[in-house]
Amino acid sequence: MGRNDIVQTEAKLSFDFFWNEASLMENSYGLIKDNTVHDAASIASVGFGLSAIVVGVNRGWITREEGYKRVVGTLKTFYSKAEQKEGFFIHFLDMQTARRTWHSEVSVIDTAIFLMGALCAAEYFKGQAEEYFEKIYQRVNWQWYTNKKKNMFYMGYWYENGFHGAWDLYAEQLMMYILGAASPSFPIDPSMYYEFKRNTGCYRDYQLIYTWTGSIFTYQFTHAWIDFRKLYDKNGVNWYENSLKATKAARQYCIDLKGKYKTLNENSWGLTACDSPEGYRGDFGAAPNGENSTVGKTDGTVPPAGAIGSIVLVPDEVIDAMNHYRGFDNLWGKHGFKDAYNLDKNWYSKTHIGIDKGISLLMIENYMSGLIWEVTMKNKYIKKGLEKLLIIPK
Repeated sequence: MGRNDIVQTEAKLSFDFFWNEASLMENSYGLIKDNTVHDAASIASVGFGLSAIVVGVNRGWITREEGYKRVVGTLKTFYSKAEQKEGFFIHFLDMQTARRTWHSEVSVIDTAIFLMGALCAAEYFKGQAEEYFEKIYQRVNWQWYTNKKKNMFYMGYWYENGFHGAWDLYAEQLMMYILGAASPSFPIDPSMYYEFKRNTGCYRDYQLIYTWTGSIFTYQFTHAWIDFRKLYDKNGVNWYENSLKATKAARQYCIDLKGKYKTLNENSWGLTACDSPEGYRGDFGAAPNGENSTVGKTDGTVPPAGAIGSIVLVPDEVIDAMNHYRGFDNLWGKHGFKDAYNLDKNWYSKTHIGIDKGISLLMIENYMSGLIWEVTMKNKYIKKGLEKLLIIPK
C-alpha cells in the first residue's frame, strides 16, 4: 500500500456509511443514523450525508441519477415529515417515524449543519433538489432563535423548558451567521456575528482565537463547506489561518503529553468530542481553551477524525497519522476508521459516528479536489451571507 492509499480508502468507506446507513422507508426516507450502534438519526449526520452524495457522484461511486433521487427524497422528508419548530429541526429523530427521540432539543447548530449539506447538494444537482432546499431554508425563522437583548443566538431550545444559554464564544457556529444573514425570509442582524467573544490565547508559539473546549472539530466544521483561505472579516480575522494555528497547537499538545498517555504522540493527535471508554464525551480538547487555560482535557482517547478533519490544513502530518492509525486492526471496521481508541485502557470504539465520518470525508475531498468548497462557494446565499457579514477577500 502506498502512503496516500489510506486517504482514498477512508474516503470511500466513509461515503459507504452515509449511503448504507440511511433509511429507505417512506416515512423517514433519507434519514441517516447518528452512529452504527444506536437506531436514531442525527440531522447533522444527514447534512454531512447530503454533501457525501455530491462526493459519491463526482467520484463515480454512485450514478448521478442515484444521487439525485436520494437527495430529493431526503429533502422531501425534511420538508414534510421531519419534526421541526419554526423551521429548526430536532437534533435526533426516530429512524422509522422522523419524530423526536432521546428527548432531544430543537437545535440551531445541527439545523445549520443540515442546511449546509443540503445547500451544497442543491447547488450541485439543481432541479427539485434546489426547489425543496429553498422551501426548507425559507421556513427557518432565525429571528425566533435570537436573544434580542444579547444580540446572540440562543444555545438550545427544549420543548420542556424553552431556550437556554447563548452562543457567546467562538466555536463551530460560523455557518449559523452566514445562513442567518442570507435568509430571504427571517434574516438576522449581521452585527450578531461580531457580538460573540473572541478570546485570544497561546499554546507554545501558537496564538489563536480559541474555543471553550479546545475540541478540534470546533475549528473544522464550518470549514468543511466554506473556503476561508482568502477571506477576512472587518476586524482582519482569517478563520482559515486561525484553524491552522489551532491544529498545530492541538498536535503539539499531544506530542507534549507523549510520556503521560500511550495513545498520544506526533502521529496520534486531534483531541475532540468522541466515543470513549466512558461513553460519548463532548469535553475532550487541547489548549488553549476555557478561560485561556494551558491545560486541555483528555483521558488519552484519540479519534482518527480529529486529525483527518484537518487534512486541508496540515496534509503531511494527517496522512502520517492515518497510516499510524491503520496499524491498529481493532480500530478498523466496515466504514473505515472506528470512532476512537485508548491504548492505556486497551479500548477500541465499536462504533462509527456520522459527524466524524462526515468531517473526514468532506475534508479529504476538499484536500484532493476542492469540490465541496467549489460547489458551496458559488451558491448565492453563501455569497450574500459572507458579504453581509463583511467577510470578504483581501
